[in-house]
Amino acid sequence: MEKSNNNQDSKKKKNKKNSNKFPEPFVKWAGGKRVIIDKLLERVPSKFDRYIEPFVGGGALFFALKSPTSIIFDSNEELINAYKIIQTNVNELINDLKKHKNTQEYFLFLRNLDRDASYKKLSNVERASRLIFLNHTCFNGLYRVNAKGEFNVPFGKYANPTIFSEENLLKISNLLKGTTIICDDFSKVLEFAKKGDFIYFDPPYLPLNKTSSFTSYTKDKFDFGMHTKLKEVCDELDKKKIKFMVSNSNTVEILKLYDNYNIEQIFSSRSISSNGEKRGKIREIIIRNY
Repeated sequence: MEKSNNNQDSKKKKNKKNSNKFPEPFVKWAGGKRVIIDKLLERVPSKFDRYIEPFVGGGALFFALKSPTSIIFDSNEELINAYKIIQTNVNELINDLKKHKNTQEYFLFLRNLDRDASYKKLSNVERASRLIFLNHTCFNGLYRVNAKGEFNVPFGKYANPTIFSEENLLKISNLLKGTTIICDDFSKVLEFAKKGDFIYFDPPYLPLNKTSSFTSYTKDKFDFGMHTKLKEVCDELDKKKIKFMVSNSNTVEILKLYDNYNIEQIFSSRSISSNGEKRGKIREIIIRNY
């Protein structure tokens, strides 16, 4: 009997721990930070007023920090629309997500809606629902668009994919209540950032080589010129004594670009690649001005 009680206590502690866990990203995102979240949390300032994330993507660090006063933004209109719908209309989104079917025919129908005028007829809730469904049923959970901004990832052929968690979406919605959500370029941060803020930049990484290039989160590519622009934004923030942290690839170009700041190398896991053999441990860097 004593052994049974110990087991029950252990289960209760485990369930309590899980119930207090921060929300999980509702989309899979290339470069997502769930695999290194502990390493990032170790390097976050012990105190700050507002948390700001200009390349929110899947939002792993944002969710882990659970900062009550945050500003998140991204230039991907579909992604930001989804965040706003979860913030303001999560129940209608959940109901819409339940209607989707995991078949190739249905997937292609929904994917190809952005090729014609049909897409303009979708409500913002339907757009958010479409994004989440496609993201969890497409090949390898990849988000990619072509030069016209059209989603072009093939069907994933998964037997029983988890498209969404109602409990998780409700947790996210609750966290987003005090969050400002913006669709804009990362340089927008200079208009409102102030001393006491903490800013985390997680841009599309500079490719390690030509074959690993992937910057198609939006129709506008994120090339080295954009990385240089980001560095200039960081320099302006540093002049204002605003703390920032940047994640990027471990390349000679990036190391040289940020050589006046604190740079640490860490190991991460590549979770999204078309070639399974190329997934594994890779070096990346964390840059800080503190």
